[in-house]
Amino acid sequence: MGSIIQLSAADGTQVPAYVATPASPAKAAVLVIQEIFGVNAHIREVADAYANEGFLAIAPAMFHRVQAQVELGYAEADMGAGMALKTAVEALPAPGALQDIQAAIDHAHASCGGKVGIVGYCWGGLLTWRSACQLNGLSAAAPYYGGGMTTEAESARQAKVPVMAHFAEEDKWISMESVAAFQKAHPAAQVFTYPAHHGFNCNHRGAWQAEAAALAKQRSLAFFKTHLLGGAH
Repeated sequence: MGSIIQLSAADGTQVPAYVATPASPAKAAVLVIQEIFGVNAHIREVADAYANEGFLAIAPAMFHRVQAQVELGYAEADMGAGMALKTAVEALPAPGALQDIQAAIDHAHASCGGKVGIVGYCWGGLLTWRSACQLNGLSAAAPYYGGGMTTEAESARQAKVPVMAHFAEEDKWISMESVAAFQKAHPAAQVFTYPAHHGFNCNHRGAWQAEAAALAKQRSLAFFKTHLLGGAH
């Protein structure tokens, strides 16, 4: 189902992306933004699952500007490596890797001619939030436990598109107080919390919580169908 393509960013950088294509021609697209573990087996599975729902799914390699072909697991050493790579990407001069997401949006529009949504997990959730506020061509954004997006600086941004945010009530990195403050600052956003830990969507991790993952996916799918397909189910 999936293949690797090269996206052309505005500065000329070629960025690889995993693309999953649905069986029937896609009427809309969903970008899948990785955690700090690269475009690994889990992220490819997430993209495949969106393709199975009829969306063109594109997962750009968000570490490519600092290191090519990153694919990590979830052990402590992987966590450390991923955090270091994330720090390196965050240190890039603006717009940094956001232009790679813009390239993916542009490619999605050109490929399917429909609307484009974005979903991201952990660091990818933060990038999803920033994309909703800063990039062009999106129609909906669904960040999952976006690390840092509830900080004052990030929460001060204003989304240009509808947002559905998913958070974990037992998250050691994102406090429920900060989630409440985010919700207050963005009353138009749909904010859901789940009795789970950070990373609950990933069935490759110990934090996986099947019920929470299924409910969040069901809500995200309905959200994307409403905003990308005009409510078609």
